[in-house]
Amino acid sequence: MNKVLKNNVVKQILNPSSLVTLLAILAAFLIGGLLIAFANENVQTTAGYLFARPGDFFLAVWNSVFGAYDALFRGSIFNYKAIDSVGMIKPLTETLAYATPITLAGLGMAVAFRSGLFNIGGTGQIIFGAMGAAWVGFSFDLPAIIHLPFAVFAGVLAAALFGGFVGFLKAATGANEVIVTIMLNYIAGLLLFYVLTTPLFQAPGATNPISPEIVASAKYWRFMGDSFRINASFFVMLAMVAAVWWLLNRSSVGFQFRALGHNPSASKVAGINIGLNYVLVMAVSGALAGLAGTSQVLGAEKFLTPSVAASFGFDAITVALLGRSKPLGVLAAGILFGALRAGAVIMQANQKVPIDIVLIVQSLVVLFIAAPPLVRFMFGMSRAAKKAVTA
Repeated sequence: MNKVLKNNVVKQILNPSSLVTLLAILAAFLIGGLLIAFANENVQTTAGYLFARPGDFFLAVWNSVFGAYDALFRGSIFNYKAIDSVGMIKPLTETLAYATPITLAGLGMAVAFRSGLFNIGGTGQIIFGAMGAAWVGFSFDLPAIIHLPFAVFAGVLAAALFGGFVGFLKAATGANEVIVTIMLNYIAGLLLFYVLTTPLFQAPGATNPISPEIVASAKYWRFMGDSFRINASFFVMLAMVAAVWWLLNRSSVGFQFRALGHNPSASKVAGINIGLNYVLVMAVSGALAGLAGTSQVLGAEKFLTPSVAASFGFDAITVALLGRSKPLGVLAAGILFGALRAGAVIMQANQKVPIDIVLIVQSLVVLFIAAPPLVRFMFGMSRAAKKAVTA
């Protein structure tokens, strides 16, 4: 049985789509390494006398690239240079802390993508989730067993309604969800900035847009202690990966979502209520993004600020595409992007590598995922396939 399972795992890894994904990530890191080398001062200096002493140049290239990726590893996985156990394992916890909101929002985008809808509104839905959760979090003083679920529910409900509104507009008027969600991102961001200047949300005595601190009973439990940012929302994220897998692959609602994504016309002929499913898909997508907002404001942060969504909304789109809109794939992609975020800070501080290099690597991953023929050409897969056909 174990042998059969192992063979199935190997087949999944080596199937064309999975292999191209792995090669796309590898290609992105290789090109990122070249950019790191070109930006390094020692490499630029030794390039001036390349033909006189080529060894110096290649050594400088190796040191710059290895040093940068070593710092990335130490900042995101395991810091073997730390002086205590806390410092050694903290990078991995930072990776998982960053991966939590990215994966939750990515799951929301994946549900929409699998249903044939392109949701670009992750940022706005994260903001609404954070606003709903934060308001309950600092406005009430309840027992923790009630307060935290109440705050999370408020955030999820607010984001679900915000996302479902997009589905309603598409069902009722035929509005393009891409345009609508992009515009609603701006509305959500400006609304957040506005409410943080009103007495309802702004901290008493504050002059900058910031909310009161979230009451302790509404915060996600930091199960590894206050020295680590990782909190119980990580387990919520894992539960949502399983829940979305079940929804899409085992439930009748998920079957309708997937049928809608394959062929809306055929789904309508089969008796599926297209308009209702548009609303449901966007509501579920928004609810998952709203959970990402609750993980931020009730977990990683203590206050609601205008930057609560950061770039998670757009990272979520990338993660959903990289994970091919499959829950386990989204989880793996979310952890990868969490590692890049966590390690980028150490890479910049220790090796003076511009943090923009990490953003370029992320962009290259998306570029290569979107262009499989380019990846196959780079790694000679097209030529190998032709030889196999002619042999």
